[in-house]
Amino acid sequence: MKPVTRLNVVLGIGFVASLGLMWASRRDVHQPNLEFFPDMAHAPRYAAFEPNPVFRDGKTLQAPPAGTIARGWLPLHYGASAAEAERAAVELENPFPTGEAATIARGEQVFASFCVPCHGAGGRGDGPVATRGVPPPPSLVAGRALTLKDGQMFHILTYGQNNMASYASQIAREDRWRVILYVRSLQMRAASATLTSQP
Repeated sequence: MKPVTRLNVVLGIGFVASLGLMWASRRDVHQPNLEFFPDMAHAPRYAAFEPNPVFRDGKTLQAPPAGTIARGWLPLHYGASAAEAERAAVELENPFPTGEAATIARGEQVFASFCVPCHGAGGRGDGPVATRGVPPPPSLVAGRALTLKDGQMFHILTYGQNNMASYASQIAREDRWRVILYVRSLQMRAASATLTSQP
């Protein structure tokens, strides 16, 4: 017998044998699979506030490791004092470019929702809340507000100042920057109105 023929016979016998083995070891679909490491698939579950023997302190809910930042939350390393507001004025810059229509439009929406009740639609401190006995806030389009830098205004929105409470929980970080740009547009509008009214 030629070597090539002999090799074909051996391969044919191996193929038939493998088919026989596959048929003999076929899986019964009505029986569950064998699990060699069941703990990998069926690990014990613990509720967040349930005692847990796995951890040394016996708690399921563990504090995050030092230095970790929660998803969607960026830390702001400033305190609530006036000195920290001054530091924010120097260090923080508005991430949005001035004059961008979509950014200012979003800032206007946020201003209408959160700022108009006290500051009024024009930012002059004559909102409905101020006309009903609450001390009016200072104007955003005149006086000291014109000298505030964006970072300081962001600090005020974030931490509050005097009678104004913090709006950090109500207004997202990006929207605080956008509303500042809208306030800048109000200031420019008021300045141009003043110039045109002068003889």
